[in-house]
Amino acid sequence: MFKGFKEFLLRGNVIDLAVAVVIGAAFNAVVQKVVDALINPVVGMVFKADSLDGAMVVGLPGGGAIAFGALLGAVLNFVIVAAVVYFVFVLPMNRLRGPAVAEEPAPAGPSEHELLTEIRDLLRAQATAGRAGDARGSEDPPLPSEPQH
Repeated sequence: MFKGFKEFLLRGNVIDLAVAVVIGAAFNAVVQKVVDALINPVVGMVFKADSLDGAMVVGLPGGGAIAFGALLGAVLNFVIVAAVVYFVFVLPMNRLRGPAVAEEPAPAGPSEHELLTEIRDLLRAQATAGRAGDARGSEDPPLPSEPQH
């Protein structure tokens, strides 16, 4: 039972994924502190609210409310995380890997016309050999001749 679990752990990128999740959680805490320390004071000055969660709240009849500020805060948080991940992790890794090595194109095979000509010639040879060696006298229809170009 433990052998299978060990193979599972060592087979793929499970360790890499676990490290990424831990780093992502820690990084999210950093982004949240940036939002609390830098973004929320600006929001407080502009919208007269403590944070984006309290800004741009639209009251609904019956006591409900739509918090557009909370949605804007979540989108802003995502954009900050995505930008930092790209510029701090993805872009440097792509530069370290160097330019992608272009794969050599596969050698070009025969064209459709060449393949069809080869098939026709094989069928013609097969039909000719079949008629010459067939004592029963089969009634195969003649093959069409090659079209003139």
